[in-house]
Amino acid sequence: MKIQLLISLAAAIAVTSISATLSAAEPGAWEVKIRTAYLKPADDSDAFSALGIDFAEGAVSVEDKWIPELDIAYAFTKNLLAELVLTIPQKHDVYLAGVGKLGSLEHLPPTLSLVYQFDTMSGFTPYVSGGLNFTWITNKRLSVAGIPLDLEDHSLGVALGTGVRYDLNEKWDLDASVKWIDLESDVLAGGAKLTSAQLDPLLWSFGASYRF
Repeated sequence: MKIQLLISLAAAIAVTSISATLSAAEPGAWEVKIRTAYLKPADDSDAFSALGIDFAEGAVSVEDKWIPELDIAYAFTKNLLAELVLTIPQKHDVYLAGVGKLGSLEHLPPTLSLVYQFDTMSGFTPYVSGGLNFTWITNKRLSVAGIPLDLEDHSLGVALGTGVRYDLNEKWDLDASVKWIDLESDVLAGGAKLTSAQLDPLLWSFGASYRF
């Protein structure tokens, strides 16, 4: 009975040791994540008047959509990593409440963050992140009642996130996270500001990662 108890205890310690090892990134290791992400803008614009109409707050909206995501991370320590979030240029339709579709725009939103991974005694590793997002806004094809509209060319803002990964083995993980991005742009007509659109999207990401 005592031998069985010792064997069970030794097995439990071994499993715990393996799990603790899997949940920690080795200093100097690289990690590549391939994920799909759901981008949901906040659609929080200021109230404004145009075309003889008073538009309420939140009248300007940008469509939600799924986008591909590629992340590259480097481990400074077992807990602290730097992560670059990339995608391809994304096209979004833009709408104005009571008027309809205004047109479309494209944007490219790379994000660079520091990631802190918490030590756990299981295959699950929660983490938090904080950094900067720089969004280029291009190919703006927007108009209302034949009047061309414009947006600022870029936006720089804070990016904050949290997530969790599950270790499948020493190399492969499953990963899920959510990021909030501070993204704002003025909406212009004839060079004059109509409103300020606080897009501030949430980015829900799901996928797999490989460490080497």
